[in-house]
Amino acid sequence: MIFITAKFRVLSEHADRWPEIAREFTEATRAEEGCLWFDWSRSVENPDEYVLVEAFRDEDAGAAHVQSEHFKQAQRTLPPYLAETPRVINTQVPQDDWSLLGEMAVEQG
Repeated sequence: MIFITAKFRVLSEHADRWPEIAREFTEATRAEEGCLWFDWSRSVENPDEYVLVEAFRDEDAGAAHVQSEHFKQAQRTLPPYLAETPRVINTQVPQDDWSLLGEMAVEQG
């Protein structure tokens, strides 16, 4: 799978509204056939920073994502709300879902 994590520093005046600002892009991406997940979280240390964790089935699905109309629309509409260019890590991972963190296993019981 293609695993991507990106940090978005949003302008302070838009930070509280970022989930709504990015909603259309988020929903369209989640509906893509090759999207495994597309999840936003807000930093607990910097309220102006959102972290996006996303995964796509394979290279073809990742390519379809960046070539989609909703991605192109996001390229036009989201940057004016950002304080800087997002930072990203993009890699291939030889799995297709999350693994359990065995070092912090929770006893079921």
